[in-house]
Amino acid sequence: QVQLVESGGGLVQAGGSLRLSCAVSGGTFSSYGMGWFRQAPGKEREFVAAIRWNSGRTYYADSVKGRFTSSRDNAKNTVYLQMNTLKPEDTAVYYCAATNRVVFTTTPGEYYSWGQGTQVTVSS
Repeated sequence: QVQLVESGGGLVQAGGSLRLSCAVSGGTFSSYGMGWFRQAPGKEREFVAAIRWNSGRTYYADSVKGRFTSSRDNAKNTVYLQMNTLKPEDTAVYYCAATNRVVFTTTPGEYYSWGQGTQVTVSS
């Protein structure tokens, strides 16, 4: 059974950086791309970033553009989210997810497999 496991979350001061990892393991994994989402308490899950496995092309939400960078290591079946210049409003549980959509999608329902999430807390 395919598992997506996030790691790298934690507590950081505003202006600091964190790097999240999402490792895919087990079973037969096939997807065109991966996405990063986040969910703050009392809010809906929101799209953060997406990356294609083959090309490495990326797409970002306006709220993180210029601060967050996604990358992938195909040999390790792992994607990363480098988060710089963090703000208190970035505080949330961050999830990675896999999609078979051939175009970038920001809709959670179009991702078929999800990790368990990792907490990111940014203090002011």
